Amino acid sequence: MKSLFEEASNLFPQIQQLRRDLHRHPELGFEEHRTAGIVARELRTLGMEVNTGIGKTGVVGLLEGAHEGLTLLLRFDMDALPIQEETGAEYASTRPGVMHACGHDGHVAIGLTVAKLLAQHRDEIHGRVKFVFQPAEEGLGGAQAMLEDGVLESPRPDFSLALHLWNEKPVGWVAATPGPFMAGSDVVDINLRGRGGHGALPHHTRDPIVAAAQLILALQTIVARNVPPLDVAVLSITQVHGGDAHNVIPETVHLRGTLRTFSKSTRELVLNRIFQLTDHLAHAMGCDGEVKITDLTPPVVNDETVTMLVAQTAREVLPEVIVDTSYRTMVSEDMALLMERVPGCYFMVGSANPERGLNYGHHHPKFDFDEQALVYGATLMSAVALKRLGAP
Repeated sequence: MKSLFEEASNLFPQIQQLRRDLHRHPELGFEEHRTAGIVARELRTLGMEVNTGIGKTGVVGLLEGAHEGLTLLLRFDMDALPIQEETGAEYASTRPGVMHACGHDGHVAIGLTVAKLLAQHRDEIHGRVKFVFQPAEEGLGGAQAMLEDGVLESPRPDFSLALHLWNEKPVGWVAATPGPFMAGSDVVDINLRGRGGHGALPHHTRDPIVAAAQLILALQTIVARNVPPLDVAVLSITQVHGGDAHNVIPETVHLRGTLRTFSKSTRELVLNRIFQLTDHLAHAMGCDGEVKITDLTPPVVNDETVTMLVAQTAREVLPEVIVDTSYRTMVSEDMALLMERVPGCYFMVGSANPERGLNYGHHHPKFDFDEQALVYGATLMSAVALKRLGAP
C-alpha cells in the first residue's frame, strides 16, 4: 500500500489542473452546477452509478468492490465563499466577489483522485465506497439537505471519512484526533427594543444603543466567569445594527454572533446565561430583549477506532509525516450531522508553505495552499479506505 503515494504523485499534474480549473470558476452554496457536472462526469467515467441533485446540487457516486463487505462513505464539500480574491495567482477566480477561500476546490480534486485510485484497486475492495460531494457547507445547510434527500440510504454506510486541507499547519502534518474534534456552532440573534427619539433629548428615550453596549460587554463574562476553566467555549458578537441618522436614537438594535462549544452541557450553560443577561440587563436599561438561537451544527466527534486507523495509516503511507492526535479547533463543520448517524473520522491535512507565502488563513482574500497537500490527502484517504475494506 506504500505505492499509493507514488500512484497519487504520478496523478499530480491532473490533480493540479483540476483544482486550478475549479478555483477559476468558484460557485456559492447550492449554486455548484458546473462543479457538480464535472464531478458527475468524472465518476461516470470510472464506471460508477451516479445520482445528481441530492440536496439540490449534491452528487453521489457508488463504487462497487469485487467482493461483498461494508459500505464506506467519503464526503467532500464543493462550495466557495462570497469573498473578492486578492491572491494574484494566474488561476485566480474569474467571478467577481466569489472565491475558493477555504480549500473546497482542493477537496473536490482530492475526492475525484481518490475515486480514480480506488477504482484502480477495485479488486481489493470488500464492499463499496459511497462518494458524497456536498454543496453548501459554509453555513447554508448542505449536509441537512442531503440527509433529507436520503444520502445515507441505499446503501446505508457503516462508517465515514472526511478531510480538510488546513492552512494553520504546514504540508507534512496530519491531525487525527479521537473524540470531540471540531466545535458545534450556533447563531445568536438578540433584538433590543427601547423608545426612540431625538439624540439631543435622551431623557425622553429608552436608548437601546447604550443597552447594546452594556450587553456586549456583559456577554463576554460568560466564558470568562461561568464556563469552567477546563471546558472550552467561544462567544463572539460579530454584528451590531441600529440607527439610521446621527441625531436620532433608534427604537431597536440587533446584535448577531456565534457560539462554539464542544459539549452539550457547556452549550446549555452558555445559552442559559445569554437569555438571563439579555433579559435582566435590557430591563435594567428600560428596554425589552429577545433572543433567538439557530442551531447550525453539532460538534464533530471522531470515532476512536476509525481515527486510530487513520493515524496509523498516515504514519505508514506518508513520508516524514507528523501525526497529531490531540489537535482540536473551534471551527465547525456540518459533516457532524452525517457523523452523528455514521461513525467515522474527520481528519486534517496540513497545506501551508510559509516560504512561498502560502500561509494565509481560511476565509482570507489571499488564501491559497501548497498543492502538494492534494497528494497527501488523496493518498491517506485512499489508503484508509483500502485498509478498512480489505480482505477480512
